[in-house]
Amino acid sequence: MNVDDIWNTIDEQRARTADLLEQLTDDEWRRPSLCEGWTVRDVAAHLTLQQLTVVDFVRMVVRHPGGVNTIIRESSRDRARRPTQELIADLRRTIGSRRHNVGITPLEAMIDLLVHGQDIAVPLQRDLPMPPDAAAAGATRMWSTRGTGKARVFADVPLDGFRFSATDTEWSSGSGPEVRGPISVILLLLAGRRAGLSRLEGDGAEELRRRVAHA
Repeated sequence: MNVDDIWNTIDEQRARTADLLEQLTDDEWRRPSLCEGWTVRDVAAHLTLQQLTVVDFVRMVVRHPGGVNTIIRESSRDRARRPTQELIADLRRTIGSRRHNVGITPLEAMIDLLVHGQDIAVPLQRDLPMPPDAAAAGATRMWSTRGTGKARVFADVPLDGFRFSATDTEWSSGSGPEVRGPISVILLLLAGRRAGLSRLEGDGAEELRRRVAHA
């Protein structure tokens, strides 16, 4: 994907996510997301914090001292106190903008949207399509940064010793017994989300599920 493709995907995902949020009941906004310890509301609020400047980030650090995950979580919870319609409007206002948080690239901004959109949709059994080409680009990036500082905001799952292959697009990585499945499930697994494990197949699928269950 080139940079224009990435930004087009970001705009599409922001619009689709905002449309989904418009449909949710008050109860659904309060439910747990796939992101452990975060509600749907927390995740939605986090998605409105994708255009932070250096000054914004410094203010967050001062307000919530600690590691990166603490800063992100607590700042998202602060934002989540805003009225529901304001959060949705804040997300819609980012559509068409090419600003992104300091310290990341547009590709990471796209990954954030793809993963967190599913954090909202999957536990609510709502449909939020993930473009396979975008998910593949995201999976390639996340695979290349596993175990590095870039991956520190995602939960770790034991993926070494398997070859992962997408069944809906051209993508594969790793070595070992094959694990096959939709690229969206593979991307979520790389982000530490285990919700799609039952959809994986192949010679290594059962062993992967066993390892993840005991991790």
